[in-house]
Amino acid sequence: MSDMYDFIVKLRAIRQYSEGPVSRDDLEKILEAARWTGSSKNRQKWSFLVFTDREGLDGLARCGSFTQPLRDATAAIVLVQEPGGNMFDIGRAAQNIMLAAQAIGVASCPITLHKEDEVQDFLQPKSGQIARYAVALGYPTEDSKPANFGGRKEQQRLVRWL
Repeated sequence: MSDMYDFIVKLRAIRQYSEGPVSRDDLEKILEAARWTGSSKNRQKWSFLVFTDREGLDGLARCGSFTQPLRDATAAIVLVQEPGGNMFDIGRAAQNIMLAAQAIGVASCPITLHKEDEVQDFLQPKSGQIARYAVALGYPTEDSKPANFGGRKEQQRLVRWL
């Protein structure tokens, strides 16, 4: 198999980060990959909020139920669905963020912002904007590894050929 295929298949969420901040240059590279994500009819109905300070990351962590990676991260990107956008495109952009991060040595973990009232209070999205997903980012520690939630389901349990 190709190196690129292996790179994609081996992408995993990492939840442990070193204390050093993610460099501005690395964040801009990750955001550029997000910007170039394909979208429905090339409408690009998204925007991105970048958090790099502890107060902002902790505030963002209060917007969800399983957000310890945000508390441990040194950066995060919130994906904002703009009016007329769709969640499929937001998911595509999140995956590009994670793949780009991995490509340059930055660990990442997707986060769902479950608590809509806290999201409204903290992020104060404009009318029609939806901010439901974020990606926690940080440089991995030497012993960072993906959480072990078990193996993958077998393909025959997931795929139906018609």
